[in-house]
Amino acid sequence: MNSNKRSTAVDAIRGLSLLGILMANMLIFQYGMFGKDELHFFQPSTLDLISHDMLKVFVEGSFMPIFTFLFGYSMIKMRESLIGKGLKYGRSFFRRSVLLIVLGLLHSIFIWEGDILLFYGGIGLFLVLFVKRKAKTILIWGILLLALMAVFGYGSMEPAAGDAERMENYVKQSIEVYGSGTYSEILNFRSTEEMPIDLPDWLMLLVILIAPLMSAPMFLFGMVAAKRGRFLHPSMEIKLYLRWSLLIPVGLGLKTAGVMLESTNNWSGVLMMLGGPLLALGYLHLFASLYAFSSKQSVVIRAFEAVGRMSLTNYLTQSVVCVLIFYGFGLGMFGKLGVLQGALLAILIYAVLATASLLWLKRFRSGPVERLLRIGTYWSWSGRAKPKAAAPASAVPAAELPAEGPPAT
Repeated sequence: MNSNKRSTAVDAIRGLSLLGILMANMLIFQYGMFGKDELHFFQPSTLDLISHDMLKVFVEGSFMPIFTFLFGYSMIKMRESLIGKGLKYGRSFFRRSVLLIVLGLLHSIFIWEGDILLFYGGIGLFLVLFVKRKAKTILIWGILLLALMAVFGYGSMEPAAGDAERMENYVKQSIEVYGSGTYSEILNFRSTEEMPIDLPDWLMLLVILIAPLMSAPMFLFGMVAAKRGRFLHPSMEIKLYLRWSLLIPVGLGLKTAGVMLESTNNWSGVLMMLGGPLLALGYLHLFASLYAFSSKQSVVIRAFEAVGRMSLTNYLTQSVVCVLIFYGFGLGMFGKLGVLQGALLAILIYAVLATASLLWLKRFRSGPVERLLRIGTYWSWSGRAKPKAAAPASAVPAAELPAEGPPAT
């Protein structure tokens, strides 16, 4: 078996995760980074409030972790592929991380404030510490960090004096600027307006230092799955997937309790911190089992695969499309559509992008942004890592020549 081959199941799961990510991000596109949790400033209907809670339970915090799981998975597969070609992986990892950081900066400054690529690039440098570790060691670290993450969720942060007024002013300004402002006015607002949460410098520094550790568990669990060869032969792993999918009711139960106790109980954060990743693990294994049972000719399955193969291109395209719908220099629908309507719009946008991805991949091997990333990562115009040239046979002692066998794939 070739452990370095591309897993179409992983592509499909990645594609599914982008649908959930878009539905969660639609709240930020519609209401802003802070406004999404301050819906009372938007005169929400009862349907909006119910839909918001449903998204918190079923979607928020449980689809991005799937993507992070697969990011860790891809790091191990990338390392195995480079080693198999006789290449060192450190430089390629470093170049890819730097490119993601640059792309994330450009995305967050010029397109949308909810960027995640910058963080992925940064944590990619941190995760290099784990790529050579044994699967068991990485798993232990992942469990420990998940427990630590849950501990940090305990308690509630009391708002400082003036925070409520500062938040109200900020959200009301964002409604005006994002809803009717020009492109330059929105850029200026994001870069100059003071944040509505006044954190002490020491606390801000602590948050920055802890952030990688808080997000690391799902990255590490993905590394473990890759080292154990998961998702390469779905039809042989169905029972495993079904067992892990039992985490879905556990995660839903924890998150439901967390939402119900929100702002009234110190344990709410703990429940949400644990429930999100557990639900994510359940989701991805349930989808893997459905993938194993399904026909690979299914247009729905092929659509998920296509979106997953072009995940970076689709992620950035989603941002461009949504800011043109909601911001003032576009249709100006900021805060006007509604939570449920926004979720349905996310599904429509995803369907269009999935169709476009299928058509694109009929002509090209990868998405345009993926191609540029591969060129920069491998420092090759072909976008592929070039194996080291083998020494001429005449220069190798007969005793060192390998036995004949099938060509490597």
